[in-house]
Amino acid sequence: MNGGFLPVSRSEMKAKGWEQVDFVYICGDAYVDHPSFGHAIITRLLESHGYKVGMIPQPDWKDPKSISVFGEPRLAFLVSAGNMDSMVNHYTVSKKRRSQDMYTPGGLTGKRPDRACIVYGNLIRQTYKKTPVILGGIEASLRRLAHYDYWSDKLKRSVLLDSAADLISYGMGEKSIIEIAQALDAGLDVKDLTYIDGTVCKVSDPSRVYDAVTLPPYEELKADKKNYAKSFQIQYQNTDPFSGKRLIEPYSEHLYIVQNPPAAPLTQLEMDDVYSLPYMRSYHPSYEAKGGVPAIDEVKFSLISSRGCFGGCSFCALTFHQGRIVQTRSHESLMEEAKLLTQEKDFKGYIHDVGGPTANFRAPACKKQLKSGACPDRQCLFPKPCRNLEADHTDYVALLRKLRKLPGVKKVFIRSGIRFDYLLADQKDTFLRELCRYHVSGQLKVAPEHVSDEVLRMMGKPKNAVYQEFTRKYTKVNQELGMKQYLVPYLMSSHPGSTMKEAIELAEYLRDLGYMPEQVQDFYPTPSTISTCMYYTGLDPRTMKSVYVPKNPHEKAMQRALIQYRDPRNYDLVMEALHRAGRMDLVGFGSTCLIRPRKLKKEKSKEKIKDKKRKRC
Repeated sequence: MNGGFLPVSRSEMKAKGWEQVDFVYICGDAYVDHPSFGHAIITRLLESHGYKVGMIPQPDWKDPKSISVFGEPRLAFLVSAGNMDSMVNHYTVSKKRRSQDMYTPGGLTGKRPDRACIVYGNLIRQTYKKTPVILGGIEASLRRLAHYDYWSDKLKRSVLLDSAADLISYGMGEKSIIEIAQALDAGLDVKDLTYIDGTVCKVSDPSRVYDAVTLPPYEELKADKKNYAKSFQIQYQNTDPFSGKRLIEPYSEHLYIVQNPPAAPLTQLEMDDVYSLPYMRSYHPSYEAKGGVPAIDEVKFSLISSRGCFGGCSFCALTFHQGRIVQTRSHESLMEEAKLLTQEKDFKGYIHDVGGPTANFRAPACKKQLKSGACPDRQCLFPKPCRNLEADHTDYVALLRKLRKLPGVKKVFIRSGIRFDYLLADQKDTFLRELCRYHVSGQLKVAPEHVSDEVLRMMGKPKNAVYQEFTRKYTKVNQELGMKQYLVPYLMSSHPGSTMKEAIELAEYLRDLGYMPEQVQDFYPTPSTISTCMYYTGLDPRTMKSVYVPKNPHEKAMQRALIQYRDPRNYDLVMEALHRAGRMDLVGFGSTCLIRPRKLKKEKSKEKIKDKKRKRC
């Protein structure tokens, strides 16, 4: 039975008959009680274990009283910046302030601070000196150890130190938060919670930590970028719950940050239980007057079928957050949620997505992962599919068939992206045929990211030939089905490894394809990715070899402009890029040219005169 939203005020707490809450959850997002939002999952999970939770969404960080809505919680404050890192939420890759915040009522900006975990943690400490503070969510998760911060262009220490918090519950957090809650409820001091998987803590004596690997001290990381690259690679090799070691990062003689191994992946039954909790599946009604919370629109009629990803893209932080072992919900769980969607008053018959980080991953990459975890020194798909990979879409196809047959469902889309190299590794083409026939609406978005094999190698993506094979197969299947459907490739500019030569190679590919993308993603160095490590250090941490990194804003603008070379606004940048690269052969009137020579002033004036005469006629 759904008991409504969790209390967001003292009066609502009193209305429930509570004198005190066990946990106060402070979040940088507006309160949306939907399983696509981390704060909803964690608070509902705590509620299901009998704990009283009060919500303080988007408190006024300039007013210490804003975090005292419920008074002091019995057990702890829980703090999250929200579904996104607050800096990514606030700034574009060019460090310009965004004009909209999709996780705030009405899309307004300015309702959360920069580096929200740090600000909220210190805000709590102003009033509550000894109450435990536990950080969670993606911002804390990806900043749990020393990390490069793109916005300040500095190596930052663990967010646990700067936030004045006691613990970080990293990753998805379901298992660790319950273990933390039970330990605090049993009377243990938060300083003694140094052993829980999926957490990061502070210790003064490293001899208390067993089975650990000691990373280079923070001062050495700052002094030499090579040390940071080595440290990052050790971290990357210890992201698996089965094989991961404890990591110790020294800060001083009496201060050490300890990262415990990741929490074990959820079983299918545990996943089902998490998604069956009594979510209201909408934003708090107090936001209605401001137009609601825009982020709900993207997920309201979508189904999360899996989490985790063994794709291993260098620019993605999923390895550090959700891990490489794919966890899935049962068909029964997904069907029950789909039925709830069909009962929504504004449901039009379309399920927008059935997926996760990668839609067509519905099982671990191989049987070994279920017993021993993901290989610490090998990738499942890169540089080519592992011989132990089990590429099989049978379960996913069966699920989609069931969803299509539900009464009231007209169409089931797949929008969260597919791995085309995994699809090609499947010997059967059943999924591809059904994807084209039933789950695409004219265009399928895929992410080859680039065409240069050198850049793709840095990205951890398959060679361009693999994508070309997929395009041929996709086109052939659509022709056989008598359907006209197209591929929309996502492309990235300025990734480490991309010189002007590779950027021009990508522009030439788009010229031959006759396609100019409307959107281009300039590489964004977010915390805890291999690509960000390369950006900061100029080294590939996997090989310790030097990597070219385009950092100059003007060069990055040129690389981006080359992808959209047909846009007249990019003419000067494209011309400069071609001139610098010695590729003026691409300036002219031939079919292989990207741009034409700029017209002389005399020619322009003659054309203006001709235009005026035409208008008079």
